[in-house]
Amino acid sequence: MSTENEGTAVPPAPSAPPVPVDAPAAPAPQEHTAPDSGAAPTAPLPPVPPSAPGAQEQQPAYAGQAPPPSASQTGPHGPQGPGTPGPDPAAQGSAPDGSWPPPAPPAVPSYAGSGAGGASGAGWGAAYQPPAPKSGRGGLLAAILIAALVAGGLGGGLGYTLAKNEDNTSSTTVSASGSGGNVKRDPGTVAAVAAKALPSTVTIEAESSSGEGGTGTGFVFDTEGHIVTNNHVVADAVDGGKVTATFPNGKKYDAEVVGHAQGYDVAVIKLKNAPSDLKPLTLGDSEKVAVGDSTIAIGAPFGLSNTVTTGIISAKNRPVASSDGTGSNASYMSALQTDASINPGNSGGPLLDAQGNVIGINSAIQSAANGLGGTSQSGSIGLGFAIPINQAKYVAQQLIKTGKPVYAKIGASVSLEESAGGAKITEQGASGTDAVEPGGPAADAGLKPGDVITKLDDRVIDSGPTLIGEIWTHQPGDKVKITYERDGKTRTVDLTLGSRTGDS
Repeated sequence: MSTENEGTAVPPAPSAPPVPVDAPAAPAPQEHTAPDSGAAPTAPLPPVPPSAPGAQEQQPAYAGQAPPPSASQTGPHGPQGPGTPGPDPAAQGSAPDGSWPPPAPPAVPSYAGSGAGGASGAGWGAAYQPPAPKSGRGGLLAAILIAALVAGGLGGGLGYTLAKNEDNTSSTTVSASGSGGNVKRDPGTVAAVAAKALPSTVTIEAESSSGEGGTGTGFVFDTEGHIVTNNHVVADAVDGGKVTATFPNGKKYDAEVVGHAQGYDVAVIKLKNAPSDLKPLTLGDSEKVAVGDSTIAIGAPFGLSNTVTTGIISAKNRPVASSDGTGSNASYMSALQTDASINPGNSGGPLLDAQGNVIGINSAIQSAANGLGGTSQSGSIGLGFAIPINQAKYVAQQLIKTGKPVYAKIGASVSLEESAGGAKITEQGASGTDAVEPGGPAADAGLKPGDVITKLDDRVIDSGPTLIGEIWTHQPGDKVKITYERDGKTRTVDLTLGSRTGDS
């Protein structure tokens, strides 16, 4: 489609009101040079003579163009960077790549420029011979357009003259009563929530003993200096690596990994020489979150610390499987889905509700097949996932207490293949072990290899990963109802969840 204005040609607009044919020629009025407006018409208009003040050379407008960046954006991102997700190509089934390079700014075409019209041709106010009138609406349209242009020309000249004569008078500009920094933000606004939460959010840099690592986010969990984040954010630094946490005020602290849980994708670090004025973020109740609730995400997407984005809760209990990029155990979650922009480097940051309470930990994103600017780096497409805070809180408390995670389990191995039928108990467990653990919860409930679990309480189970994610939202000792199919018949059974300590 052409970007040029199209329409029926009309007579050229006069540069001054037309002079009657039978009237004696009027003396040429004094020339005035009106300032160039620089604005392009937004609708088809008749061409303006080059001699008219403000005439410009039309250039086509190109849709989808953006001004080139003022500076190249660089910065580390979650090595794993789920989206900050993105980092976390969690949603893609693969773990965040620990070698996320900062994306090169995409090539952006420059805006089409508009050249000023030359001053050649008849002078301003030169006599104009109107064309013979045309019958029909075309002639009327031409007359209306000409009249409009003439009025605009006279107004422009008059305005320029008045401005020139009155340029010593006081300005009529109205200024705000106070600068933005002094305005008090109403409670509940995004600005107010961000102002309160940002000082308790940190940018985490994790580096392995070999120098590999990346950037993620975390938030203050308690006054003792514990910071909650994602496991994949600090995974590189677990064995002899280095971790630092930087607050928005620029203060940077060394930290150590207190505990990490690969399965939950949760980790806790502790600041060394933590300040005494730490303010933990208030934890909300993720069970009470509703689809459509407002969300606010804070993080360091692509290394841009202290970035705030907004959205809504798009869905709840979304099954998501991811990995920390080391090729070891996967992570499973029954996630909160949000369209707040989450990118590599946002991982581990808080997902807040409209009151500023933490309702989740930003962990993963679903991204397009191709990365940003043709690179392998993925970015937000409005599909972000967060670990519900109720689950993350329980895990963090276990890590602070013992340094190891505790997982709920049913004591049976299930197929991890994607299917729409449910979670099928395999014929054999890992490394040749029994698929149903002798004396375990599943065995006590009468479950057998080949049974297909279709529901856990009122949650529909469509695959093994979905079942694992749902089980891990519970704690050991919780009683649940299992619905399963055997030999074409649907059955239900009550089961008390067991426990497993550690990731091995």
